[in-house]
Amino acid sequence: MMQAKIWVDADACPNPVKEMLFRAAERKSINIVLVANQMIKVPLSPFIKMIRVNSGFDEADNYIVEQLTQGDLVITADIPLASDAIEKGALAINPRGTVYTPENIKQTVTMRDFMEEMRSSGVHTQGPNSFSQADKHAFAQSLDKWLVKHR
Repeated sequence: MMQAKIWVDADACPNPVKEMLFRAAERKSINIVLVANQMIKVPLSPFIKMIRVNSGFDEADNYIVEQLTQGDLVITADIPLASDAIEKGALAINPRGTVYTPENIKQTVTMRDFMEEMRSSGVHTQGPNSFSQADKHAFAQSLDKWLVKHR
């Protein structure tokens, strides 16, 4: 059986999350693939790979969905990407630690679409809060749970 991989939608992934993932890759000997449409500096490691895709709408997302396999983990704040990953049998965690599952993804997509509709009709909605220590901690916990399960 192939070992599960961690795929990172890296363009908008906060640096503290990437650093945690780099440490986890080394500590647990797990493969991590960062996908972005610009070069992202990654440490030299047999476990960490950077893939640069063409710039364009959803290029990184499409690449991740094409490449991932069942049991992989996807790190993304992009809800449609999380939904596609789950459909292929992966798990998705956003950088703030929220775990997307087959049980909660439909509701999350519906809420995202509703908020997008509100914004496009001129309603001003608040953007996300800045990335906090609590977010970092929540992400670390979600990642650790996945790592324990996949060892």
